[in-house]
Amino acid sequence: MDYRNLKPFPEGFLWGASSSAYQCEGAYLEDGKTLSVSDTAPVPEGTTDFNDGIDHYHRFREDIALMAEMGFNEFRFSIAWPRIIPQGAGEVNEVAVRHYHDVIDECHKYGIEPVVTLYHFDLPQVLQDKYGGWASRQCIDDFVEYCKVCYKEYGSKVKYFLTINEQNMMALFQGAQYGSEKGQWQANHHMLVAQAKAMIECHKIAPNAKVGPAPNITAIYPASSSPADNLAAMDWDQLRNRLFLDTAVFGTYPEALLNWWKDKGIAPEITDQDWEDLKNGNPDFIAFNYYGAGTVRYVSEEEGKNIKSDTANFMSGLMTYPGMSTAVQNPLQEHTSYGMGIDPIGLRITLRQLWERYRLPLIITENGCGVPDKLEEDGTVHDPYRIDYLRRHIRACQEAITDGVELFGYSPWSAFDLISTHQGVTKRYGMIYVNRDEFDLKDMKRIRKDSFFWYKKVCESNGKDLD
Repeated sequence: MDYRNLKPFPEGFLWGASSSAYQCEGAYLEDGKTLSVSDTAPVPEGTTDFNDGIDHYHRFREDIALMAEMGFNEFRFSIAWPRIIPQGAGEVNEVAVRHYHDVIDECHKYGIEPVVTLYHFDLPQVLQDKYGGWASRQCIDDFVEYCKVCYKEYGSKVKYFLTINEQNMMALFQGAQYGSEKGQWQANHHMLVAQAKAMIECHKIAPNAKVGPAPNITAIYPASSSPADNLAAMDWDQLRNRLFLDTAVFGTYPEALLNWWKDKGIAPEITDQDWEDLKNGNPDFIAFNYYGAGTVRYVSEEEGKNIKSDTANFMSGLMTYPGMSTAVQNPLQEHTSYGMGIDPIGLRITLRQLWERYRLPLIITENGCGVPDKLEEDGTVHDPYRIDYLRRHIRACQEAITDGVELFGYSPWSAFDLISTHQGVTKRYGMIYVNRDEFDLKDMKRIRKDSFFWYKKVCESNGKDLD
């Protein structure tokens, strides 16, 4: 639908940007912190690890001041579990507790609302070594105890907690570590139960705070008008999206997906207490990350197995489920130089689908353009491509609001350059340039990009000035 007039963004709309501890903090073994599974994960050859990040741990005051200059009234960041509880369970690290108090207080100093992610890909390595991490039910209890520490310490200062960042990406693309498909979905189930119990505890301990999940969600297109492709799109939507939101919001698994798993003998073991916990989770809102819609076609069991066994096409195999679907590149969708989708209409579709199915307030907690940026000799960084990307997606948000969607915040990835999970610091997302490269830390000076000044106008005008 094309509108003649778009509704304005609501008063109090949250404008900001996002980050995660392991990608920006650095100081990875400082002040009592232990290793996380992200610290120990292998990185592609020629790419930096996460050890130094952009030194946000020591420079958070400078970074938050720059966000305030940009007009932010929101900053989404994560707390590092292995910093708060170095052994994963047991003794709390008071130095780390004080650090995050300081970060939150610094946000409030400038009128910036902290949106806190409790878990962003950084399981304590000691728990992975001890019992296999999420493969064990023990991880549920240890995660909930960690969350309770955060609620007790920060619940009076933080209005919005996010439980687990992109659980679906971890389950879908890191599942091989659990040894089998059944093990993959059992570990994922443990995470779903842990999330539900964490939401229950938030409502008990911090009744004035709100809590919600933070998966990576996107509309799914069929590759053709074929009925089989349309069914494949429905099925992939259940596996990629609804598995993680139906369980969080309704306390139920998508029925067709669970029956399919049972038929294959890979359904997770679910106790009566698990069902009760899932039913009682009751999120207050949904946070989600969006980087472009997905497109799939149907594949038979035989064809899907052939695709998965083709080692020359690793990513295709990763995105293929025999007897269901395989992902294909949409020739009608734009892409960044790294192959990420550019699809603002898909964002509007995703917002509509989420609102119409779940009827919970929504906040976008990631959406961004990651490409190499060039620092000019005069100290400037010109990134018109990022401005264009953000402008089009913000306009899609306004169109969705006009459709009737209750959207209360836009927090793109990211405020400043940080270490991308697979492409290091060369793949830059920030509106603030950080002067370092893959292996030379240089001075890590913070430099305002052109997008900094553009987004400042957006924030200060509450989304009215997109020129």
